[in-house]
Amino acid sequence: MKENILITGAAGFIGFSLCKFLLTKDFNVIGFDNFNSYYDPSLKQARINELLKISNKNGQNFKIIKGDLKNSSQVNDIFKKFKPSKVVNLAAQAGVRYSLENPQAYVDSNLIGFCNLLESCRQNSVKNFIYASSSSVYGGNEIMPFSEDQSVDHPISLYAATKRSNELIAHTYSHLFNLPSIGLRFFTVYGPWGRPDMALFLFTKSILEKKPIKIFNNGNMKRDFTYIDDIVESIYRLLFKPATCDLSFSKKNPSTSTSWAPHRIFNIGNSMPTPLMEYINAIEDHLGIKAIKEYFPMQPGDVAETSSNNKALEEWIDFRPNTSISWGISEFISWYRSFYKI
Repeated sequence: MKENILITGAAGFIGFSLCKFLLTKDFNVIGFDNFNSYYDPSLKQARINELLKISNKNGQNFKIIKGDLKNSSQVNDIFKKFKPSKVVNLAAQAGVRYSLENPQAYVDSNLIGFCNLLESCRQNSVKNFIYASSSSVYGGNEIMPFSEDQSVDHPISLYAATKRSNELIAHTYSHLFNLPSIGLRFFTVYGPWGRPDMALFLFTKSILEKKPIKIFNNGNMKRDFTYIDDIVESIYRLLFKPATCDLSFSKKNPSTSTSWAPHRIFNIGNSMPTPLMEYINAIEDHLGIKAIKEYFPMQPGDVAETSSNNKALEEWIDFRPNTSISWGISEFISWYRSFYKI
């Protein structure tokens, strides 16, 4: 029998991309999303329409369920009906800056919803639980590149605090109920079908419309931009390699990314931090248009630089993200022009 895989946040950028990839494989995919209005719901619906089109064409089994993880009875019903053997939680209230405006959304989705999902995984003996954490958990750390064994006890945004909480709660479930779980610290994911609130989408839209782009910290930023296909390939490989107990774990000198319980934490980044102005120059080059630039100070909750050490991930799944910035931006702009008919 084909395995049932539950993907929460299926209408989101990473969730959609993972579902699309899995539909080329021999899986039944159950998508779950609340289609909230944090950004344009019509883009989310367009992603789902694309998945349904692929599913119908290939004769694959894809179902999309509209709901909210904070509704525990609805989550339980999904597990009873579909009995997923593996779960990938990509549902979360995203965005660092938005957490200053609407903190309750982060509590509802990233904490209450996350716990409801874990509880259903426990009750239904899920074999592999993978969930999205974030590079934001590194907060104000300044030692680069970020390693999973660095301290992450000083978050500087509510978003980051909820993601670190996810890691701690998941570890507890791994310990108490032997639930294999893997937390993934994503580093600035970009690519076709991306999120409209993120830099590449915002910059491309504004440059094409001849509107100014906002550049924070006066442009003195670096990001470990990671292409979506590299993220999807990593998750796909992790589906077949669930977390295991670290037999060399020492409680006298504890690792922060492994455990005596079946729980692991991995960075997923490109390991090539790119200056923001260099990123903008690449967008301008591919569009053939110069941006109108407006400079602003650092925003609350932001960090000046991110950089990922991927050694642990590479050793675990024999893969490391390697897509060049130039190629990734080119793919996004091609999609953007096609999708918006420009």
